[in-house]
Amino acid sequence: MGEPGTKEVLSLDELEAAGSLRSGRKHVLSILVENKPGVLTRITGLFARRGFNIDTLAVGPTDDPALSRITLTLDGAVHPMDQVTKQLHKLVNVLKIRDLTPDEALARELALFKVAADGTARSEVMQICEIFRANIVDVTRRAVVIEVTGTHEKIEAFESLVRPFGLIEMARTGEIAIARGRVET
Repeated sequence: MGEPGTKEVLSLDELEAAGSLRSGRKHVLSILVENKPGVLTRITGLFARRGFNIDTLAVGPTDDPALSRITLTLDGAVHPMDQVTKQLHKLVNVLKIRDLTPDEALARELALFKVAADGTARSEVMQICEIFRANIVDVTRRAVVIEVTGTHEKIEAFESLVRPFGLIEMARTGEIAIARGRVET
């Protein structure tokens, strides 16, 4: 790997091998905010200014129409998360932030896959759907659209199995997460 300050170009593989891109410490931030225009822009801008790459981002309403929940997943061990959460708390529209660890949270993702499936391939794809508890939501003569809900790992595993049939198109949501058990007061 190049010395600091050199102009040597490094490949993506070299950076990944050196551990510069991923640390293995995935953070899932659940941020409760006021449902107002511009809040999402201010929050994502804060991460961009600090040099964080947001892996997934999901925003949706809560049980209170005046509030929204933002769920961010990112690799946070490269940068100190406590600094970012302190700066997030300073934003006027941010009400609560939780850094959810995998053992205290339930996380799910939704994905839609359009897969080439005609003839014998269709029955094989349907068997894979059964195993993964996926739903076929649209069927044409040459393709099927499949809905899969689950963990990030489940979605990745499903994708790797249907890709050889001919993955025409794919759309994935970001992860959403909620803490297990009782709510803190």
